[in-house]
Amino acid sequence: MALTSIKKTIALFGCVLLTAAVASPVLSQPMPEYGGSLVITTTPEPSLITNALSSAPTTNEVATKLFDGLLEYDMDLNPLPSLAESWEVSEDGKTVTFNLRKGVYWHDGEPFTSSDVQFTLLNIVKEYHPRGKQNLGPVESIDTPDEHTVILNLVHPYPPMLKGLSSLEVPILPRHIYEDTDIRNNPAVNAPIGTGPFKFARWDKGSFIELEKNENYWREGRPYLDRVIFRFIADASTRSAALERGEVHVATFGSINPVEMRRLAELPEIEIAEGGYEALAPVITLELNTKRPPMDDKRVRQAIAYAIDRDFITNAIWYGFGKPAMGPLSSVYEPSGLYTEEGVRRFDVEDRLDIANKLLDEAGQLRGKDGIRFKIVHDVAPNGEDWRRMGEYIKQALTKVGIDVELRNSDAPTFMRQVYGGEYDFWMASGWPIGMADPSLGLMRYFWSKNIRPVPYANTSRYENHDVDVMWEAAQIETNPAKRAELFHNLQRQLVEDSPMIWLMEKALVSMQHSDVQDLITSPFGVRGGLADTWIKK
Repeated sequence: MALTSIKKTIALFGCVLLTAAVASPVLSQPMPEYGGSLVITTTPEPSLITNALSSAPTTNEVATKLFDGLLEYDMDLNPLPSLAESWEVSEDGKTVTFNLRKGVYWHDGEPFTSSDVQFTLLNIVKEYHPRGKQNLGPVESIDTPDEHTVILNLVHPYPPMLKGLSSLEVPILPRHIYEDTDIRNNPAVNAPIGTGPFKFARWDKGSFIELEKNENYWREGRPYLDRVIFRFIADASTRSAALERGEVHVATFGSINPVEMRRLAELPEIEIAEGGYEALAPVITLELNTKRPPMDDKRVRQAIAYAIDRDFITNAIWYGFGKPAMGPLSSVYEPSGLYTEEGVRRFDVEDRLDIANKLLDEAGQLRGKDGIRFKIVHDVAPNGEDWRRMGEYIKQALTKVGIDVELRNSDAPTFMRQVYGGEYDFWMASGWPIGMADPSLGLMRYFWSKNIRPVPYANTSRYENHDVDVMWEAAQIETNPAKRAELFHNLQRQLVEDSPMIWLMEKALVSMQHSDVQDLITSPFGVRGGLADTWIKK
């Protein structure tokens, strides 16, 4: 279907329905070709492939080809039509009406209706998705006056919601498959039925997942590919060799070591697929236990932040796949006005080590005869060799200011239990929180005192600041863009000042691809997009 002018609402709460044209995408040169199988290598193999129940990266990589969301987004994170052709926000921001696309069918041939949306949002996503309550928190009821109209009734205005309704965050599932079943254990969880550009074909555990073209996809003429195959290769060097030999077309970020990525990018037939993480806004961090001495002293936390060279981490550890971080809000929010560096404490100053030593002295953490002030344990994220290398550097960097660091490398279950399982048996742990398309969706959970609870990726630092709580809560309901931006600017300043985390690097989740792969990155979700526009040059 050629994309013609379609009415859509500019997604700002408190605004009346406006219209805008969705322009036809610029055609690639040469013209897109039909056919072929796109082979992607990723790691680890997912445990399930319905992303309404999991936010794991590899689950998302597969599931977003099978499901659609109500909306999708452009590279500046502006909402675009998907299963919803248009939408309208009431004057008070408490009612959002979606006009659904007609002529859409599930992969099993059943028609898609408003009942599917109502059931998915209230009974699946809000209940089971790890970020469901952030995405849909104030939605208290949903009306379906007809098969193609959905009305969301909110307790209060919630500007972030229209930034979190993609196939990545809120995939729409078929009510007729899941209703009156044990949703988590429904067979469709691992043999999904969606409305997306590809259909589930088979899963050979330990080897590959195969998806095949949805011939009845609602976007006329899409997808171009006949199939998408996800290959699971245990060894990083074998994955690298498979890409080099052309056995796979695409390698996702993390499946190949950064140093190898740089080597492979020098080959004429392989290139880096830039972009495609703008809607994720990932930042590599050190999460600090603010209730465990000496991390309970803000001066100690700031000293650690000063002691670490972010440029070194970016260039020597991650080989330039990112940029030094200023704070919790990634610079991907700059186009929306939510990001600022003005008035934010900087830790990359020339005399940073002198400042770190002075802060530690002021905190009463004096050097002993051996030059050591105190000892801590750093739990290294169980994400591969690059994280262990970063841990070794952090150990060396903190030794310079008299902090003795023991590295604790654990398997994933042990790491999750020690850091996130309620034991709080840690001083400092590495990770990479994602901010999502709006900070309220991805970041609030880490710094809101009402979210201190023993679950993964909550406020594990146990950071408490009443003023910060008030700002987060105000940002959820503020409809004036300038006032909302100022709230986030103040949050950036205050969080950096308090340093419950150390923000190290804005992570560039780029993939590697063969040069015959065209239009791989067409959305701010990168390879987590639907790949309906991706094709292979023959």
